[in-house]
Amino acid sequence: IFRGKALSGAITDTDPTIVGLKPLEPRPKDELDAKTKKRAEKTAQIVKQFVRNAKKILSAHHPANFVLMRGFDEYHPLPSFLELYKLRACAIATYPMYRGLARILGMKVVECGQKISEEIEALEKNWKDFDFFYVHIKKTDSTGEDGNFNAKSKVIEEVDSQLPKILSLKPDVLVITGDHSTPAVLKSHSWHPLPALLYSKYARAGNVKKFSEVECANGALGRLPSICLLPLALANALRLKRYGA
Repeated sequence: IFRGKALSGAITDTDPTIVGLKPLEPRPKDELDAKTKKRAEKTAQIVKQFVRNAKKILSAHHPANFVLMRGFDEYHPLPSFLELYKLRACAIATYPMYRGLARILGMKVVECGQKISEEIEALEKNWKDFDFFYVHIKKTDSTGEDGNFNAKSKVIEEVDSQLPKILSLKPDVLVITGDHSTPAVLKSHSWHPLPALLYSKYARAGNVKKFSEVECANGALGRLPSICLLPLALANALRLKRYGA
């Protein structure tokens, strides 16, 4: 976190995102107005100095002896999950970025181990204290980026094996989906539509027999923006006075 006056998040990443390439120099993004560009130039110089200092401090360490930075932005307070949806929300995640995002949204981030089974144990432990749970499984993404199809399949199978424990808690609604597709054949994020599953006492069943991209394309939910999923979940949990007009 860089704090100070006249700073800007409109600077480019230092991470080239490809193994083997040299780190990039941060610079102001293109097509900025004069005022923002001046702030971005100042911020880029601060980042350069930070990277130089980090390199010096970490030089004796192995294998993590450098820092790569991406996704610069400015912090603007957001309404909390509780304010928007009137739900006490809990986040269970192993990856730091998702834990940080959850905190920004006012979710309570609880401790859990690195294993999927330990995440589900944290869900069981905290079940009575919250109305909404966000459980993030990282390895479906990371194994996809590694191009390891077999490992990714095993992660999905491991999540499947935990579903009886989740369902035994009798959730009003269960939603299973992702934030993006990461095909192993591409070894990166992609543009492909995501499968989404919404289970509840009131959900209408379609003809889909499997949870896959191809099967879900024919599902009862149809193809819809991800922003529609939470209102549908709230509706199926009878948390809305009325759905629509």
